[in-house]
This record gives sequence, C-alpha cells and structure tokens, in this order.
Amino acid sequence: MAEKQSKPSYGLLAILMTGAFVALLSNTLLNIALPAIMNEFKVSPSTVQWLSTGYMLVNGILIPTTAFLIQKYTARRLFLIAMGLFTVGTIIGGFAPTFSILLAARMIQASGAALIMPLLMNVLYTTFPVEKRGSAMGMFGIVMIFAPAIGPTLSGWIIQHYNWSVLFLMMVPLMVIVWILGFFKLRDTKEKNEKKIDALSVVLSALSFGGILYGFSSAGNNGWSAPSVYLTIIVGVLSLVWLILRQFKLSEPMLDFRVYKYPMFALSSAISITLNMAMFSAMLLMPIYLQNIRGISAMDSGLLMLPGALIMGIMMPITGKIFDKFGPKALAYTGLVIVIVMTYLFSQLTDSTGYTHLVVIYSVRMLGISMVMMPIMTNGLNQISPALIPHGTAMNSTIQQVSGAIGASLLVTIMSNRTTTHVKEMMAEAMSNSATAPTGAALQQLQQHVTMEATISGINDSFLVSTGIAIVSLILALFIKRTTGGKAEAK
Repeated sequence: MAEKQSKPSYGLLAILMTGAFVALLSNTLLNIALPAIMNEFKVSPSTVQWLSTGYMLVNGILIPTTAFLIQKYTARRLFLIAMGLFTVGTIIGGFAPTFSILLAARMIQASGAALIMPLLMNVLYTTFPVEKRGSAMGMFGIVMIFAPAIGPTLSGWIIQHYNWSVLFLMMVPLMVIVWILGFFKLRDTKEKNEKKIDALSVVLSALSFGGILYGFSSAGNNGWSAPSVYLTIIVGVLSLVWLILRQFKLSEPMLDFRVYKYPMFALSSAISITLNMAMFSAMLLMPIYLQNIRGISAMDSGLLMLPGALIMGIMMPITGKIFDKFGPKALAYTGLVIVIVMTYLFSQLTDSTGYTHLVVIYSVRMLGISMVMMPIMTNGLNQISPALIPHGTAMNSTIQQVSGAIGASLLVTIMSNRTTTHVKEMMAEAMSNSATAPTGAALQQLQQHVTMEATISGINDSFLVSTGIAIVSLILALFIKRTTGGKAEAK
C-alpha cells in the first residue's frame, strides 16, 4: 500500500490480523485431516497431498504479484477480495462432494490467502515509525506463528469427534464477520492508480516459483532422479533468472529485486532462508517419529507442540519491544544458539525418549526461533526505502514459501536415504552376529525392529543436518548491523 497514515490505525490492523489469523488457522487445520479425506474419497497418499502442495503452489505463484497489487489498489479493496475468495473457497470445501471439487476449493482459498499476509505486513510498515516497528512485528508474529501452531491440536480433536468437513464449515461464520467488518470499517484513501502489470513477468513468476516449489515438494515422494523433479526445478531456476533480468529492464517492475542492494535486507533474507529450512525439521520429522515410531496419537502429537506455540505467542511482543530498544544482534545470537543446541538434542532420539523431555526441547527451541525470526525480518525491512516496502514484504513472503519447500524436501530426502542405508547396515550386522539365519516369524520380527531403529537413526541424521543449517544462520548473524530507517548502525 503506497499511502501513509499519520498514526497507526489500530482498527484496520485488528481487522487485517483477524483475517490473517483465520486464514492461517484454516490452512493448518487441514494437514492432520488428510488421512480421513484420503479414506473418504478413496484417493492415494500422493493424490491427497495435492491439497497441501497445490495450495502452496498457488501461494508461491501469486505472492510475487502482491507488490504490484498493493501499490495499485487500496488495502480495503485487496482485503475484501482476499477474504471473499478465502471464504468462498472454504464454503465450497466444506460441501465438496468429490476430491476434484475439494482441490479446486483449496486453490480458491490459496488465491485469497496469498494476498493477506503481504498486505498485513505492508500496512504495519507504512503506519508504524521505525522505532515502533519491532513491537508491531511482534503482534504480526503472534498471528504468523500461533495460528499454525494450535492448528494440529484443534484439528486432532475435531477429527476424533466429527467429520473432516467441520474443519471448513466451523470457520465460515468468523470469516463472514471479518469480511463484514472490513466492508464497513475500512476506508479507501488511495488516489486512482493507472499502473499496469507486465504479463510476461506474471508468466515467468508462475514458471519460476511454481517450478521450484513443485520440484522440491515432489522430491520427497518421487526421488531426485525423477524427471518431474529435476526438470521442473531446472525450468524454475531458468525462469527465475529471466524474471530477475526482466525486472531490472522495466520502469515499473512487478517484483523489484533492487531491494537486495540494501545489505541488511539481503542478509536478513539469507538468515531467514537458512532458519526456515532448519525450522521445518521439527515440524516435519517430529510427527513421523511420534506417530509412526512411538504410536502416539495425532492429538497427543499436536499437544506436544502446544506449549512451544504458547511460548512463541507470548514472546513475540516481548522480543519486539527488546528489538525496538536494543536492536537485533543480542536477540539473534541468543536465539540462534538456543535453536542450535535444541536441534542437536533432537538428533539424539531413541525408541524410549520421554514425552516430557520432547515437550521441553521443542518448547525451548520455539523460544529461540521467536527471538530470531521477526527481529531479523524487521531489521532488514527497516533499511529499504519506503517505495520498496511492498516489494520487500512480497519478497519475504516468497522466500519463506520457497525455503520452506526446499528445507522440507531436503530433510525428508536425507531421512529416507539414511534410513535405507541404516537398514542395510543393521540387517547385515544382525545376520553376521546370529549363529543361524532367522526365518519366518523371527525374520519378520527382526526386520520390523531394524526398520524402526533405522528410521530413528535416519531422523537423527536429518536433525544433525538441520543443526548444521542453523549454524550457518548463526555465522550469517555475525554480520548484522542495526538499521534505522535506511541506514545501518555499527552496533
């Protein structure tokens, strides 16, 4: 949004944040319901996964266009369109009679959700002065982290007692209320804007971010040697290079990559990418360990993550105030050391690791992440010029999607490959130590035991790699300088 306001509009922020919270919560509720949906519509795991993959693809394709849309249209118009699309998609999803209609509903949801988060972040930056942006981003952090964190627990409880369609329909009344509030309370303050979007840039954006996201997302299931993986990644990378070169030639670029001429913004992007990749390790690997290895229910798995979510929600405003007063360095160093230590502890899992022990490690790890994510992002955005803020927020949202997909596929692939290696090694060792080769039930029991132990070892190896990625974040953080409205201070 190009327009500035003399003071923050807390009514506007409350409406936008409520809309963002509902959108994020509705999205994360569905993940744990995928098995139930798979059974009802009689589709395969790879097919049902498209409800998540397709959603992410639409987000990745549309988010880069939000910088242009925010500059051209008012916050009110964009918010009403975004919430309207999300609400329509949610209603269709709740009553979907077939899987194809449910998938279409998810795509409609994603087209609305793609607008909401960059719009909210941009409003925060254009309404709050530099010295208060840390606190504002702390409020934003509550929405960004808290909603996805409580989603699995709430979804697990609903799936145990009701049909999966309730996950859609229960959100509709709140969405309608938020849309009505936005319609009557938000005001158009922007003058008419004649900007036109470059059609080729939109196509290149779809090919680049869509190709990269799809390729990396498919790698976990299909393997890196599958043409559907490496060809789409190659197309994505080549299209991204073309997109970047084209943006520098346009007088009004769709997504201005000149934001990376600001060193602290470029550094914040690099840290966010590595931290996002490391963060996905616990989010992906813990459910596999808890449910597949330990036999812990989906609801109890979600409950394990709830204290960490609460800590993160409480800490976000606190770290925002600390950032406003002292800057990002102390927060980033402390938070990243915590993340590194806790991630390493996750690499020491066994078949008898205590539930309470896991809760503590996960919760402390989330504390560390809360000290890093928002301060780093805020510090980077503080340095860029006001005209580039919409491009900076769109860029941040885009790299979160892409780095999340890369991190997820990388860590799952490492886990799968290392598990296969450990199975071979453990079976060979068991056979060599056995006086007589086991057969029948004894062989089957041995294979089950070896597979379980090998999977735990594979998960531990993946957490070790995640620890290394977090160490890279800490090394990058050594170069942080505090920014104050377009300048970087030495402290």
